[in-house]
Amino acid sequence: MNQNHYFKQSGIGLPEHVQHLKEAGYFDRAIAIINTLLADPATPKCMQENLLAQREMMVRLPRQFPYSKAEALARVQEKIPEFTMEELEAYMDKGRITWIFINGVEHLAGSFFGTLSKEPEFAARLPKEAVDPTKVSHEVLDRTGRLNRGMKIMQEKGKMAARITIRHTVQVRDEFFVPGETYRVFIPLPADCLQQSELEIIDCYGEPTHICAGEADTCTIHWEETMTENHPFWVEYSYKHVAPYVDPSKIKADPVQPEFFTGELAPHIVFTPYIKALCAELTDGLTDPIAKARAIYDYITKNVKYSFVPDYFCMPDIADTCLRTLRGDCGVQALAFITLCRCAGIPAKWQSGQVADPDSVGMHDWAMFYVAPYGWMFADPSFGGSAFRAGAEERRNHYFGNLDVYRNVTTNTFMADFEPQSKFFRYDPYDNQRGEVEDSKRGYPRWEVRSNMEMVSVEEIEE
Repeated sequence: MNQNHYFKQSGIGLPEHVQHLKEAGYFDRAIAIINTLLADPATPKCMQENLLAQREMMVRLPRQFPYSKAEALARVQEKIPEFTMEELEAYMDKGRITWIFINGVEHLAGSFFGTLSKEPEFAARLPKEAVDPTKVSHEVLDRTGRLNRGMKIMQEKGKMAARITIRHTVQVRDEFFVPGETYRVFIPLPADCLQQSELEIIDCYGEPTHICAGEADTCTIHWEETMTENHPFWVEYSYKHVAPYVDPSKIKADPVQPEFFTGELAPHIVFTPYIKALCAELTDGLTDPIAKARAIYDYITKNVKYSFVPDYFCMPDIADTCLRTLRGDCGVQALAFITLCRCAGIPAKWQSGQVADPDSVGMHDWAMFYVAPYGWMFADPSFGGSAFRAGAEERRNHYFGNLDVYRNVTTNTFMADFEPQSKFFRYDPYDNQRGEVEDSKRGYPRWEVRSNMEMVSVEEIEE
């Protein structure tokens, strides 16, 4: 049994009366009906799996949207006393804040303030405060100088290389620890992939139960332990990362392209009617696959605004939702790019892990796309979009085809299973960046686990 496989059926959706309750935020009533349906022998297996996933989403959703409008306004007024309810509602109406109904009342995402802080007119009103890079998302840090320098090195030398050392610690929070339980802990490790090699585990806690091979779809170090006292699990590792450089405009594509990685992958890489219509519009008149991928990249980087989102666990139809709302974080934008590319017949797939530079280690996702005869190239719509809003067109161009050396690739496949497989709902059933914990009865959501990724060193090397 692996409960995370149930999400493959979550695109089925809910019965109409249950969907109405979910949309209005009457989750207790919706869950009660789901429990009745699960007990009904007439409910087919595919619907049962869908309902189990939908039920768990509704259990977790209220935690993702903790602020009423009044509470959100008070949160903003701590920094901007003159901010009004009318201004808050205007951002909601413009789609810049993610919100849902809970028991018929509007509630804002816990990340709403971070999203608003990326709006230039809002950010200009915030008091100037010193930023601790170890305590904020990498998306709000200004690393322009480092990225520009790396871009120049890659252009001049054809690549840039570094040896990176990271220490990652995971621990159940004390208030959720159960003495005598058997815990299974998974911490991501660097993948052996196009950019990375020479993984070395420098040290780790105790005796791991399993260490994944580097070429696995998602790489982890795994422990299984019956614990009487709470303690952290940790690993310190190093790896070599080589960021290659390519100028996609100089590639002449073969007349016949491969068909791998061009299909749908429910529930989030799906060719919905809107995806098909938008893809046809963006690629109208184009025959070259690089030109098509570029048109898709341009649309996303110029139109989708970076927004912090709830846990992917609770998000339906990620790519379609991103392109309808024109908002999303790095992974949401990457999925939108991948889905549009696949719809256009361009092989595309997921890659993720962390931004790993001297200032911080933070979760990040991006995309890969394939054009014969060259092979796999990269696209980072999130970094490209940030460059566009900063007026840095050269850097936006760079992130179509290329990345940078400050990365830790841990996952090469969206929705990849662990080795050995987890049994219960993960914090993130689609990716693995923070690490995961489960006991003999359930998986632990994000707020019950402490995860800390510490940069030990980044050493540039010649390659």
